[in-house]
Amino acid sequence: MKQAFNPFLPSYEYIPDGEPHVFGNRVYLFGSHDRFGGTSFCMNDYVCWSAPTDDLKSWRCEGVIYRREQDPLNPNGEHALFAPDVCRGPDGRYYLYYALDFVSVISVAVCDTPAGKYEFCGHVRFKDGHVLSSRAGEPYAFDPAVLCEGDNVYLYMGYCPYPPRHLMEVPKTYTHAWVYRLERDMLTIAGEGKPVAPSFSNSAGTGFEGHEFFEASSIRKAGDKYYFIWSSYYGHELCYAVAPSPEGPFEFGGTIISNGDIGIGGITDENDCNNYIGNNHGSIEKIGGKWYVFYHRHTNGTSFSRQACAEEIKILPDGSIPQVEMTSCGLNGGPLSGKGKYPARIACNLKSACGTMRGDIPRGGAYPYFTQDGADGDEEAFQHIANLKDGALCAFKYFKGEGANTIKITVRGTADGYFEVFGGGRGVAKIPVFPCAKWTEFSAPISVISGIFPLVFTYRGAGYADFLSFELL
Repeated sequence: MKQAFNPFLPSYEYIPDGEPHVFGNRVYLFGSHDRFGGTSFCMNDYVCWSAPTDDLKSWRCEGVIYRREQDPLNPNGEHALFAPDVCRGPDGRYYLYYALDFVSVISVAVCDTPAGKYEFCGHVRFKDGHVLSSRAGEPYAFDPAVLCEGDNVYLYMGYCPYPPRHLMEVPKTYTHAWVYRLERDMLTIAGEGKPVAPSFSNSAGTGFEGHEFFEASSIRKAGDKYYFIWSSYYGHELCYAVAPSPEGPFEFGGTIISNGDIGIGGITDENDCNNYIGNNHGSIEKIGGKWYVFYHRHTNGTSFSRQACAEEIKILPDGSIPQVEMTSCGLNGGPLSGKGKYPARIACNLKSACGTMRGDIPRGGAYPYFTQDGADGDEEAFQHIANLKDGALCAFKYFKGEGANTIKITVRGTADGYFEVFGGGRGVAKIPVFPCAKWTEFSAPISVISGIFPLVFTYRGAGYADFLSFELL
C-alpha cells in the first residue's frame, strides 16, 4: 500500500525552506536546494517538486527551474540561491523571488508556468531606481515572501540576527521584518515599508517576547486573516502572527512547529528534546481541504543537508494554530499501516543516551544521525540512521494496530546486544543483534498492539548499529 512518510520526498533529495503553493490541481514545493555532504547552505540550483492535491503520496520532480548563474549579480555562480518564494502575478505569470546568500538584494525571475524554466527579470527597487537595501538605514534584504491579491502585491522580508551583524559595507537596520507594496510590474516598490514583526531590539511590550523575528519570512491568507510566519531567534521553531490586512498590524499567535518538538509535552531543553535541532523555515498551505505546515529537518550530522517534512495542522475558529508534533506520517492522512516494511530514515525522533544537541554532530561520538550511502543526487543511495550506541533511541509515529506478531530489523555495524521495542506505552519486543559488516536481518516476536501507537527502538549493548529498515509482519 502506497503511503506518505516524513521526509516526504525521495531519500536522496534535500529541499529545505519549503514554500508550498497550490496552483490548479497540484501543489508545488519551492525551496532552497541543499547538497548531501554539503559544506554550506543551499549549494545546488533550484528544483521544484509537485503532487496532485488529492494524492500527497505521489511527488514528482519538475527538474531544475533556475540556476544561480542566471542572476547578473552572480555570473560566476559563487553565491548560493537562498530561500525563495513564488506567486502568480496580476498578468497570470509566475514570479520567483529570492536572495543570493548574503548579497542583500531581492531578485526576481519569471515564468509562464509554475515549474518551468524561470528567466531573470530584475531586482526589487524604489521608484527612483535605487535597489532595495542598497542605501544606509534600509532593512537587510533576505528571505523574501510574496502575496498577490488581484492587482495588489506585497513583499515581505528581513533579517534580524542577534546581536546585529553588518554583513555588508552599507549599514543596515535589523529591527523588524518588513512588508512593501509592489507595483504591477512586480519589481517597483509602491510606498514606504511597514514593520511586521519585531526583533530582539524592540520587542518589549509587543507580545512577541521570547519568539522575536530572526529570519524565514512567509505569508498566507486563511479565511479573512493574514498569517505571517517566521523563524525565531531560537531557530528550531516556526512562529506565526495574525492580522486583518496584509500590512498589519500583526499580533503574535504562537509556535506552529519545532524541529525538536520543543514546546510539546513539556519539552524545554535544547539538549534533551526529541531530535537534533537547527534552523527551520517553511510555511502553511491549504491542500485538499486540509491545512499543513511544511518545515525541514537536519541530516548527515550537519546544518547543510536538510530535508522537507510536513504535518497536518488545525486553524481553530478563533484563528489560532495549536503547535503540532513531528511525526513520520505527516501527509499520509492518518497513521501508517501496522504491517509492512519501513525505512529507518522516517524516524521523527532521534537522540543519544546523553540527549540531543544543536548544530554539527561530532562523528565517532555518542550521537546517532541520519545519513546515506552514495553521492548527492544518487537515486540508489541508501539513507539510514548511523551510529546508534548504547541507550540511543529512534521513534516512529504513528501506526494503527493490524495484528503484527513479528518484527524484523535490518542493521549493520559492530553492535553486540539487542534492540528494545516499545509500543503503546509498553515493551513489545526484544531483538538480539550481533556484529555484521553487511546489512543483516534480525527478527523477534512482537506483542500485538491495538489502537494507534508509536514505535520506539532503543539499542542496548556494546559497539554501534547502523539501522536501515524494519518490518512488521
